[in-house]
Amino acid sequence: MRCAATSLALILATLSPAGACEPPRLEQATRIEGTRHVVLFRGVPSPLPLNATFALEIAVCARNGAAVAPPGVDARMPAHRHGMNYRPSLVEKAAGLFRADGLLFHMPGRWEFVLEVGGERLTAAHDVD
Repeated sequence: MRCAATSLALILATLSPAGACEPPRLEQATRIEGTRHVVLFRGVPSPLPLNATFALEIAVCARNGAAVAPPGVDARMPAHRHGMNYRPSLVEKAAGLFRADGLLFHMPGRWEFVLEVGGERLTAAHDVD
């Protein structure tokens, strides 16, 4: 009976669209759990500055184990209905590990990081003083 239950659990885990994955490790990173992806990101420098450019280090994995395409990176200010004035550049550093340079928060308030990975939109709020 135990063998049958274990076999069933393994089959269900394999069929699950929300399988486990672990992105490349980033210390002191924000984690976003999507339906199809897991993303870690951290700002450089920390804390993130106002009116000065910064970078994001981003680690991504696909829950189905597939290779991930470079993510789209943006930041928006939902209360003001606008985004950043600059478009960041993105470089792949290793499999699943990216760096976006040239982000800039041009005003204080609540911002929202927007990461688009494989058609999935993942967001995380960030307050800027």
